[in-house]
Amino acid sequence: MNARALNRALLARQHLLERASLPAAAVLGHLVGMQAQAPLAPYVGLWTRLARFRPDELASLITGRHAVRGLLMRGTVHLVLAEDARVLRPLVQRVVAGGYTGHFGRRIGDADLGEVARFGRRLLDERPRTRRQLQDALATRWPEHDAEALSYAVGYLVPTAQVTPRGVWGSTGPATLTTLEGWLGRPLADAPSLEDVVRRYLRAFGPASVADVQAWSGLTKLREIVEPMGLRTFRAESGEVLHDVEDGLLPDPDTPAPARFLPEYDNVLLAHADRARVLPPGRRVPLPPGNGASRGTLLVDGFFRADWRLHADRLEVTAHDRLTARERAEITEEGERLLAFLGAGARSAVAVVSGK
Repeated sequence: MNARALNRALLARQHLLERASLPAAAVLGHLVGMQAQAPLAPYVGLWTRLARFRPDELASLITGRHAVRGLLMRGTVHLVLAEDARVLRPLVQRVVAGGYTGHFGRRIGDADLGEVARFGRRLLDERPRTRRQLQDALATRWPEHDAEALSYAVGYLVPTAQVTPRGVWGSTGPATLTTLEGWLGRPLADAPSLEDVVRRYLRAFGPASVADVQAWSGLTKLREIVEPMGLRTFRAESGEVLHDVEDGLLPDPDTPAPARFLPEYDNVLLAHADRARVLPPGRRVPLPPGNGASRGTLLVDGFFRADWRLHADRLEVTAHDRLTARERAEITEEGERLLAFLGAGARSAVAVVSGK
């Protein structure tokens, strides 16, 4: 399979060839969650995939605790369905915990991290706390240690949720943590199936190699899990074995792909070790800071060929290469839809410029 065939398979499975007439919860589950460091990014991610998506549909899932934000795959913040959080966090716990050691290992000193985690869990069970509030409480308990490093230990070692109003459309608030079990009102899964999660990943991102599954999840040594699963296989142009579910969509590689605006950190750009199915050679995924819903990337003919950013008076699209007149018209039309969704259509226009 060449990059174009893999591109069209990925777009079809991501509802990026044609918008789906599905509930937001169904698509959030199908995608096995959405990257959500930028709290409002999933709203744009669902808008670009769904035919009749309204922000309050996702907001009500979050406020009703049917969806939750927390550290999951790759040790990064994802928005997932509540039931998926119960399954995924135990599976990736060692990935999340390993991220703490990598970032803060030199600052830990001789602190007993097990005791820090237990104390932090009690604090978060009492009431949700911001990072600063958690840090102050830990400083009182361990005045001789780096309180900031200890506060992050709690977030990495204890399964936590970021509580509302953060992540709710039209609202704002600091990242405030509580225990994941407490927020959901039920314990994490005792024996979650990694094989089931691999199949779900392939249904949304496949065909994919073992290295791709590992890049998406952050887990390692998955060959011994994936290869015995009896999945159908293909060969990439590189010769690498690609695994897939039997019912995975495989559209014609020549299927037209419409322009699609993606939010910051969309997993379409991040969920494979081999990103050639979306990224042209030499191109990297930008990871801008921000609250979300104001900048991102743009797929043109299925590939990452432009960036977008919302300004006070315009939606600016910066192309990485030359666009045809048809592509510019398509981008402008889709950009006007995005402006309307963001509530900025009356005062803004779409401006397509060249980055060269």
